[in-house]
Parts: sequence; C-alpha cells; structure tokens
Amino acid sequence: MKKIILPLVVSLAWHISFAQLQVDNLLCENLSNPIGVGSSQPSLSWQLRASNRNVLQTAYEIRIGRDVSSLTKGSSLVWGSGKIDSDSSVHVAYKGSPLQSGTKYFWQVRVWTNSGETSKWNEPVTFQMGLLHVEDWKANWIEPGFVEDTLNRPTPLFRKEFKAGKKIQSATAYITAHGMYEGFINGKRIGDSYLTPGWTSYHKRLQYQTYSVTDLLNQGSNIIAMGLGSGWYRGHLAWNGNKNVWGKDIAMLFQLDIVYADGSKESVVSDGSWKTTTGSITYSEIYDGEIIDARKQRTGWRTPGYDDRNWSDVVVKDYDKANLIATQNESVRKHETFVPIKVLTTPKGEKVIDFGQNLVGWVMIKAKGNAGDTIRISHAEVLDKDGNFYTENLRAARAQAVYILRGEGEEFFEPHFTFFGFRYIKIEGYPGEIKPENFTAVALYSDMEPTGSFTCSDSLINQLQHNIQWGQKGNFLDVPTDCPQRDERLGWTGDAQVFSRTASFNMNVNNFFIFSPSG
Repeated sequence: MKKIILPLVVSLAWHISFAQLQVDNLLCENLSNPIGVGSSQPSLSWQLRASNRNVLQTAYEIRIGRDVSSLTKGSSLVWGSGKIDSDSSVHVAYKGSPLQSGTKYFWQVRVWTNSGETSKWNEPVTFQMGLLHVEDWKANWIEPGFVEDTLNRPTPLFRKEFKAGKKIQSATAYITAHGMYEGFINGKRIGDSYLTPGWTSYHKRLQYQTYSVTDLLNQGSNIIAMGLGSGWYRGHLAWNGNKNVWGKDIAMLFQLDIVYADGSKESVVSDGSWKTTTGSITYSEIYDGEIIDARKQRTGWRTPGYDDRNWSDVVVKDYDKANLIATQNESVRKHETFVPIKVLTTPKGEKVIDFGQNLVGWVMIKAKGNAGDTIRISHAEVLDKDGNFYTENLRAARAQAVYILRGEGEEFFEPHFTFFGFRYIKIEGYPGEIKPENFTAVALYSDMEPTGSFTCSDSLINQLQHNIQWGQKGNFLDVPTDCPQRDERLGWTGDAQVFSRTASFNMNVNNFFIFSPSG
C-alpha cells in the first residue's frame, strides 16, 4: 500500500506546485500599466510566485504585441525575446522593434525554474508610450492675451470648444505648463494628479503628463478648460523676494490625440483658437497661499455652449520643446483625510481647529453666508506654550487660504496651486457656527507604494515609526524637501541623502528619486 500511496502523494504535490507557479506584478519602468512612457527602451520587471521554497528562475521569455489577440497567438509581435537563460527579472531592457509614440502595447512573460517547471503566460498587461520626439508635438505654447496684473498674478483660464464627429475609440491628452496647471474636459477633472507638472530644472527638463481621457469625451460638442498657477516656475522661492527663477511668463501646452472607431485620427491642440481670461483665483503662491473670490467665478465656463466672446485671444509662443520629458515619478495625489478632533478657543480668543495629525496638504471647507463674506484660514504646526496659535517658525511665509463667498447657498472651497504644512488652522471671518463637519484636511504627497508595515508591543516605538512615515509623506511632495511649511520647502539633497535608506525601507522610492530638481 505504501508503495502505491507515495508516488501519488509526490505526483499530487508536484501538480499543486506547478499549478501555483506564476508570474505576476509585472511592471514597466517600475509602474503598473503605465501611460506616457518616455523611454525608447523601457525596463520590464516581474515577480515569480511558487508554493515551494527555493524556487529560482533560470530562464524567461517576453513577448510584446499591439493587441491581445496577436499577443496570445504569438504572431505579429513587436518583440519576441525567445527563451533567455537568465535569472534576471528586474529592469530587463526592451530589445524589440522601435516603439511608436502614443501607441499602446500588451505584454506577457513566462519563466523556467530550477525544478524544471515552466510557468504559464501571465494575463496580458499594458504600457502606452508618450511622445518620444519633438516633432510628435503638434501643439503650440500659448499665453494669456490680456494685460496681466503682475503684482497678484491671478490664475489665467483657457478654454477651447470642439466637436468630435464620430464614435471615439480612445483619446489621450498630453499636458504641461510654465507654472502649474489644472484641467477639465466637459466639466470633469483630467486625472487625479496635483501640483503638475511638478518641480524640475525647467530649462533642462520640463515634465509633461499623459492622461487617458476617453471616458471624458462626448461624440459631439466638447470643451477643454484649463487654469494655471505660478508654482515653482515663477513663484516665490527661498528668501529676499526671490521669484521668476525660470521666467516671468505663464504658459500652457496641450495636445489631445483622438482615435475614432473607424481608425481615423484627430488632434485638438493648444493654438491661436483658444480663449483666455481670469476667474475666481485672484492670487496663488506656494509660500503665501491662495485667494479665491467666488464672486468672480465664471459659471459654466467648463461646459459646452458658454459664451466666451468677451474673453481675450491667446498669444502663441515659440518656446523650446526640446526640454520636454515624460513623467516617470509618481504624481502628487490626495491621500488620507482628517476630520477635526477638537475645536478650541485659545487664551487670545482665536478660533482654532486641531486635526490631530501634522500633515502636508490643505483644508476643504463648506460655508454658507452673504456675498463678500471673507474667510481666512491660517495654518500652523503647533500652539505655543500658552496654547495660542503659533506661526513665528514660518518666517515670511503667510500660509493662508482666503475665501470670499459668492452668497449663493452652501459653497465649497479648497486651494489649487499651493500647499501647507500644519496640524492646526486658525479661522477668521467664518459666517455662523464653526462645525467640525464643515472642515476636512487632506494630505498631499507623491503616490509612492508602501513596502510594508511595522508595529510592535512598544507604543513609543510605534509612535516613532508613525512620525517617521509622516515626516516622509510631508516632505516627499514631488521632490524630497527639507520642510513643508516655512518660506523654504527646497529640495536640498543633503537632507534626502541622510534619509534615503529609511525612505526606501518605508516606501518604493525608486521612481521618486529618479528626477531631482537639480538633475
């Protein structure tokens, strides 16, 4: 009996092992199903999973195609590596036919192991190329055509209506700016990235972002709406009134490439046909904050049919496009939200909200009042020894959000082109009772994947680790900064060097560290 059972057990165990051998977590340029890949030879990575220990890859095969059907058949491939005897599974360089700008590719991997097993092909995953060559840009740089208020520099608005005459198969938008931008198509926000295009040494490298916007478009009338802020490009940086580091202008570059169901293509680009004016954001600076006057809001400007005949024409500029690069690091996104843990009145009589966590981001508020009512939100990390609101450590940074009500029912406010480091906010001018449910703090930081988690039986060590993680979240905002609150917030590489090992222990920071402000 034992002679019969033993082979059955061994056979069953082998089949279970084989069934559980798989390739997963496929990454292109360290990203899952990325869009806007800028490398002509992107790096490919994957992980091997097996039920047994000591299972090692001894060979791999990669295949890449333009569609799932040809890929799974192994025909008409843009690259079929064949069996490669290698244990490499990280940053394997693409070596196929030249990849085409804007094209979406599907890819698979299978592997061989030291136990003689061969995995199945994984389910197809994708990557989509960005614009690889300067000549791929059909768009022109455009600037506001009105005379700018050079002191306050209110946010310029841009809009363009167009018609899509046929059924849309896919649509991809490529966007960047001198300054920061926020975009909408048919009233819906383009993507979930903030403070774009991020901070680089703009004369050398200006990132553009790539978005799949198929679901935002209509067959028929469409509207593209954009707003710009000064950002790092021309806003205040460091001390002594230092500004306009990369230029005095504010400009945008927008290209929408549409593929119709019949295979035809069309591009809608920034050019002289766009219209521009100013709106409700009357002031925006990173250190000082933002002023929004809702009375100046252009109601309906983000939807088709709006009358923009009184808006100004744009000015087309011939700025260089050779410095444009695809974005490889993760974008800044909204993450945790916090509700007030306490609403207090300080010894000085200040109305203060405590969110219970020191974070970097901003506060979203709801208010109802009369037209012209002005709410001033100041930000601070601590209270002083007497329990009063403390901002001396901010030095010259004003760090305020100012909202002027339109006076039409409940209104919602949040900043767009700035950020604050804070735990406490001081509220001045709020109409009516300050209720916790009308204030929500949201954390902003680069969208890095956590590598894991850590807790132990010692509450003090747990709190230390919590503080370290939040220190990283607060200072990893597109670039690694020295502080997120005062008139500095600069990408000093010494700070990042000291913290880099801890940072990589907590989160996957490979892509985050690829682009530094001075690189």
